Amino acid sequence: MALVLSRFRRVFRSQASVQWACLLATSAVFVAILQAVHLPAALLLGPMLAGIVVGTSGGHIRISDLVFSGTQAIIGCMIGRAIPISILHEAWVEWPVFVVGVMSTIIMAAVLGWSLAYWRVLPGTSAIWGSTPGGAAAMVVMAAAYGADMRLVAYMQYLRVLCVTSVASLVASASGRAHPAVATVWFPPVDWPALAGTLAVAALGVAAARGLRLRAGALHIPLIAAGILSNTGTMHIELPPWLLATAYAFLGSAIGLRFTRDIVLHAARAFPRVLAAIMVLIAACAGVAVILVNEAGVDPLTAYLATSPGGLDTVAIIASSSNVDVAFVLSMQFVRVIIVLGIGPWLARFLAGRTEEMRSA
Repeated sequence: MALVLSRFRRVFRSQASVQWACLLATSAVFVAILQAVHLPAALLLGPMLAGIVVGTSGGHIRISDLVFSGTQAIIGCMIGRAIPISILHEAWVEWPVFVVGVMSTIIMAAVLGWSLAYWRVLPGTSAIWGSTPGGAAAMVVMAAAYGADMRLVAYMQYLRVLCVTSVASLVASASGRAHPAVATVWFPPVDWPALAGTLAVAALGVAAARGLRLRAGALHIPLIAAGILSNTGTMHIELPPWLLATAYAFLGSAIGLRFTRDIVLHAARAFPRVLAAIMVLIAACAGVAVILVNEAGVDPLTAYLATSPGGLDTVAIIASSSNVDVAFVLSMQFVRVIIVLGIGPWLARFLAGRTEEMRSA
């Protein structure tokens, strides 16, 4: 048995084809397990965990930069398609509520991220990007584009997604207002001309980002283009579930394969303090929800989901399966994503700089 394992290790470390096969098989196993326990983002987390296993076992395969940029573009199209123009009216009519709900969450997350960086739980901008509530996949992509360690950012973001989703699901279930989950149809009828147009938007976005040398441009340009085209009725952004699943799988694999044993050990040592920071943020956002309930008359479950610091996609799933004001929840979450995408790079640099100044003082 030992001889067989030794021979397999030699073959594994020397042949890329074996590593790709192991990555694919391990990804399938992890995805099946995570979906069986109804964990959100299983299609990204499964390949990410598989990538970590392969990467820390001596694997040297990598997802190419072009494919990684393509996954960013697909995710950008997804976000752009999901942003309805109606959020502008919703935010305008109830702007005081939005200011309190959105900015308080961003500020509290920034303070916790700065604290983790100051106490050296996680390094510099990685702690700040990891704490930022703006959609886990988008924050990982943005963090990588602006020089943070995407591995640690992904670790923080998806640990928070797990915690936030678990708590939000329990709150929705306890309220007695949760609806049964609807199974995903992976291969629905596809509007092929619209899909070709969507892929063209993504490809042109990647090309423009490279030509203009815009950091995170592969995410932002398709996001803006898809939002404009979709809301003006110029084009239907077609993103079938199987395409999104493929994009998430590539993104997860790209992140996981970059992990090393040292990074895994560092993440394990930081786990108690990172988890404590996440729970503090969830409790603080629940406090903001109480303010919205008492001062603005917002329904309690609606207020909680609207201020929840989880990923936009997972909060949207919970909101759509619960008896809440879905438009209000998604509008506040969307506004927060837009603000974070705009100020995130500046905020990360500013807080990281302040951390260094305070340490050297």
